[in-house]
Amino acid sequence: MKRAYLSIGSNLGNKIQHLQHAVTYLEKGNELKVTACSGVYQTPAWGFSGEDFLNACIAVETSMQPQELLFHILETEKKLGRVRSEEKGYQPRTIDIDILFYGDEVIRSDHLMIPHPQIPNRRFVLHPLADIAPGKIHPELQKTVMQLLEECPDNSEIDMTSHNLKPVGKNPFASLHYLAIEGNIGSGKTTLATKIAEDFNGKLILERFADNPFLPKFYEDRNRYAFPLEMSFLADRYQQFTDDTSQPDLFSNFMVSDYDIFKSLIFANVTLAEDEFRLYRKLFDLMYREVTKPDIYVYLYQDTDKLLQNIKKRGRKYEQNIPPDYLEKINKGYLDFIKTHQYPNVLILDVSELDFVQNKNDYHYVIDKIHNFKDEV
Repeated sequence: MKRAYLSIGSNLGNKIQHLQHAVTYLEKGNELKVTACSGVYQTPAWGFSGEDFLNACIAVETSMQPQELLFHILETEKKLGRVRSEEKGYQPRTIDIDILFYGDEVIRSDHLMIPHPQIPNRRFVLHPLADIAPGKIHPELQKTVMQLLEECPDNSEIDMTSHNLKPVGKNPFASLHYLAIEGNIGSGKTTLATKIAEDFNGKLILERFADNPFLPKFYEDRNRYAFPLEMSFLADRYQQFTDDTSQPDLFSNFMVSDYDIFKSLIFANVTLAEDEFRLYRKLFDLMYREVTKPDIYVYLYQDTDKLLQNIKKRGRKYEQNIPPDYLEKINKGYLDFIKTHQYPNVLILDVSELDFVQNKNDYHYVIDKIHNFKDEV
């Protein structure tokens, strides 16, 4: 399978409907799957006088060769009423679909030019493309899409609309009951769980940590407040978790959380004195027997320097003085748990060099990793 990027545009009739139909009709069994859609932008006609366009870009995974993909695009345009004129120059159209990139291939023929030669000159292409592939490198110019956008000579007005396009492919998490996203402080687990729930219709279960009155005190005096902190976390996690997982959401395909209740034991083992931990462990074992276990347990690993950067960036005052060695102990606690516990379904993802918040390529890389792992277990 190759990843290709396409631009789609319309300036005739029901424009947004044409764009969504293009996304739908381009899907072709196992041969082509639409994996990401940019925002939809209103832009003036480029190269001729006419109604404003709605433009977007999409990412696809395809087993088609470039010429096959071009033929499939032309057939899709015909289905959507595109009539190609013999007149020279640009014309209004119900739909216009162009191949921007096909992997990193460079093709220059009479019928097909990849990368599309006008990419650097068209803001209406670069702006939506930057939504889904800001770090994609142009194989000839050796510049990222974001760099090309910053240097683009086209100063046409670009307005983002409220429209959204949706891929119609199978939900990669449809067969799951419960997916747990775990990680150290500042690893991005809440952000990732939230994005997955929003994009794939999951019931979101978030840890309620901000309301814990012992947490700011713990960061000021760990020895004094460690035990009441861990006990309150355990009680709250157990109550919330059992409530949330015992009440199915008929309108959601699966559950996704930003924590697994076993994290209570991992943190307690780091923060508590030995005698306190033994007492804590007895209560934890009783509670843990009753809770729902995840189908897939994803651990987001980030190195300590990246964790500290993320913690500083999100700006929670009581977290700013967390020492690096505490984060390292938590990382070690998670990895020790993963090695010794009986979960057969643990996926460790090193996301230290990824930015799945700003970079949609990185986000889709993470989704693909989880999806492929799901098919293996």
